[in-house]
Amino acid sequence: MVFVRKVKTASGATAVQIARKVDRRNVVMEHLGSAHSDAEVAALVAAARAKIEAGQSELDLGLGSAPRPSRAIVEDQVSRLLIDVVSEAWKRLGFDVIADEAFSQLVLARIVEPTSMSDATRVLGELGLTPAHRNTFSATLRRAGARDYRDQIAAACFAHAATNGDVSLVLYDVTTLYFETEKEDALRKVGYSKERRVDPQIVVGLLVDRNGFPLEIGCFEGTRPRRPRSSRS
Repeated sequence: MVFVRKVKTASGATAVQIARKVDRRNVVMEHLGSAHSDAEVAALVAAARAKIEAGQSELDLGLGSAPRPSRAIVEDQVSRLLIDVVSEAWKRLGFDVIADEAFSQLVLARIVEPTSMSDATRVLGELGLTPAHRNTFSATLRRAGARDYRDQIAAACFAHAATNGDVSLVLYDVTTLYFETEKEDALRKVGYSKERRVDPQIVVGLLVDRNGFPLEIGCFEGTRPRRPRSSRS
C-alpha cells in the first residue's frame, strides 16, 4: 500500500516522502522535500497525495462513454443485512404463522430500538423501510389480542425448543412492572410489593426451557399472587 510518510530529520525539519509497505518495512519511493513550518508541510503532503492519486488507475465499470457524475449519488439507504437476519430468524422460529406485515414491522422496530408504537415509524424509516400507517399499527395491536398472536408465538416457540432445545426441564419466574400513574385500571392495580410501593403494577411471568429459550410469557393483574396459575395446560 502506498502512503504519505512524514519523518523528523536531524535538523528538526519534517521530511515528506511517498512510501510503501514491503515485508513490514517502509520503503521510500520518492522524497518530496523537507519543511520547517506547518504550511510548508501541508503543501508537500498535498503534492505527495496528488502524485499518488495520479498514479492510480481507474476501475473499468463498463459504462462506456456515459456521463460520469462529479460525485457519488446515494439513491437509497436500507439496512438490508439487519432486516434479512431478523426476517430469517422470524421464519426459522416459525413466527411466519402470523401473516401480518404490520405486526412484523412492529417487532422489527422493537428489536432495533425499544420505543413506543408511535415512534416505530421513525425507527423503520431510519432502516430504509416504508412503515405502515400509525392507524394500521393500532389496528394490528387490536388484532394481536383478538386473534391470540401471543398463543401462536408460544406454540411456535415450544415447537422450536422441542426440536432444537431441551424441554426436559422448564423454568418459570415472575416479576412486577410498575407504572408512574395514580389511577388503576383493569390490568394495572396496586398489589403485593416487596419494596412496599403503592404504584399500580402488573405481574409478568416467563417460561423458558433448560437453555433459557423463551417458551411463553404471561401478563396478569397487579393484584395476582406472585405464583399465578398459567392459562396453558
